[in-house]
Amino acid sequence: MRTFDLSPLFRASVGFDNLTRVLDSVTRMDDAQFAYPPYNIVKSDADNYRITFAVAGFGPEEIDVQVENNTLTVKGRPAQEQTDKVFLHRGIAGRAFERRFELADHIHVTNARLENGLLHVELKREVPEALKPRKVHVASSPSQPVLSQAA
Repeated sequence: MRTFDLSPLFRASVGFDNLTRVLDSVTRMDDAQFAYPPYNIVKSDADNYRITFAVAGFGPEEIDVQVENNTLTVKGRPAQEQTDKVFLHRGIAGRAFERRFELADHIHVTNARLENGLLHVELKREVPEALKPRKVHVASSPSQPVLSQAA
């Protein structure tokens, strides 16, 4: 098992406590866990992302998308199928799956849609105005305003 010493990072930063949790979860993952279903992550512009899963054979009622504590969880549970079918070849995997993604702060899921066997999960970065960069005005006297918004 790999371990990381993050103490030099924490000496020069504040508020990255959950970084340890994220790195720890990545080191515990098994590569076989990422084999099904296949997916793409696309960054369409500075603030918009899309995760697309290939989920052929699943209907909307068999897929569950949830966000909790900055973790996106996508689960697929196939409905009970008839056991009287005899497959000569079964190439479409219809097995249950669960995928988890750690989301950065201010990333929100805006939409999820199933289209032609692909599940598209849309994400958007929405930084509150209070957290956006602002210019601090240097006053020559105490009567001038101190803060102004950056343009």
